[in-house]
Amino acid sequence: MEPRLIIRDDKDTASAFIANYIIDRIKAFGPTPSKPFVLGLPTGSSPEGVYKNLVRRHKNGDISFRDVVTFNMDEYVGLPREHPESYHSFMYRHFFSHVDILPSNINILNGNAHDLEAECIAYEEKIKRAGGIELFLGGIGPDGHIAFNEPGSSLASRTRVKTLAYDTIVANSRFFGNDIAKVPRMALTVGVQTVLDAREVVIIITGSHKALALQKCIEGGVNHMWTLSSLQLHPHAMIVADDDATLELQVKTVKYFKSIEQVASTQGFTQTLPDISITTSKRDSIIEKLDSPRSPKSSSPFVITSSYTPTSPTSFNNTSKTLSVHNTKADTQRPVTPEPILEKMSDRLPPSPSPAFAKLSVNTPVQRPITPELVPDRMSDRLPRTPETRAVTPELMPDRMADRLVRTPQVAGQGLDGLVVDELPLSSMGQRIAV
Repeated sequence: MEPRLIIRDDKDTASAFIANYIIDRIKAFGPTPSKPFVLGLPTGSSPEGVYKNLVRRHKNGDISFRDVVTFNMDEYVGLPREHPESYHSFMYRHFFSHVDILPSNINILNGNAHDLEAECIAYEEKIKRAGGIELFLGGIGPDGHIAFNEPGSSLASRTRVKTLAYDTIVANSRFFGNDIAKVPRMALTVGVQTVLDAREVVIIITGSHKALALQKCIEGGVNHMWTLSSLQLHPHAMIVADDDATLELQVKTVKYFKSIEQVASTQGFTQTLPDISITTSKRDSIIEKLDSPRSPKSSSPFVITSSYTPTSPTSFNNTSKTLSVHNTKADTQRPVTPEPILEKMSDRLPPSPSPAFAKLSVNTPVQRPITPELVPDRMSDRLPRTPETRAVTPELMPDRMADRLVRTPQVAGQGLDGLVVDELPLSSMGQRIAV
């Protein structure tokens, strides 16, 4: 299922849209102290505009967060809570200190816990006790990570300790004076499956540097190297992006989602979620049926007699394991069906053979016609045989090329220097030496 994509002109209008959507969802939910609205929240630069609009609407008296419970996505490991760049400080600076949320309803991971693994397990249990997250708001990084679920994270992951990727450390160094050495290397984060377990997920994506991640999520398949693409597995996921974030999308893709939104706004359609009370009651009833032990009566087999008619049963004979149904009122509307006649498959077989064959016993030899013995035949045997004769060849005589040369007689002569030399053949020019 593809996520719903809402495109706005810039970051400000995208942030205002999400803030208004969250407020409408809280009002439609109607939270109470016994049934609060559970909201998942992110940190970073992406949601700052959303928090700003929520605070403004709260101060105008449009919304109250008294019956809202929040769970933050992540927190650095080893960074003091009072540090200005800890996510505790971030949330109070941008949101919590400006609304009427109860401190007891705020839940943020403790990156300084003595046992980090136990902290992650307890965080998951706390989310379950709260009834699950109703709406999870999130942002992404340029590599498409949600929370601190870096590329390669399991799509079934839960809250855990995570080592940060180098690209994330470089991107977050802008909050630490552009000093990479000051950025923590580890963090606690909710898992991808923790986010997908929320009833609804809303992601804000702004800026051209995140356009590739949006393209992978909308036009690509589910890929754990782009954890944002896991939203395709969620039935109620929505992405709100500005125009710059859609630069990598195909033109027809942008037109497609804009046309859907235009038709929805014209017809007055809005995204509706199934009633949680109905879905919860159905789920619980199914679980109760599966968990309940089977009674001995239901586990024992029984036989339906031919007197059965589809009316309410009045008696059950458990001793004979036979279901007897008696109809108190005659049903004149229903046609009378004849009683079923049992038929054996053996009745369909042809009659037994004649008595002559019946007298044959198992030990009676079987008479077979005599056939001549087969003689092996090969195609090579059919070819005429040629006598093997070898042609007489003359004996080979040794032959040397030197013997074929014409020998030139040695002629004595007088050289230029007056010495007498022997004339040698041309093949022995190298042997002409003075005598």
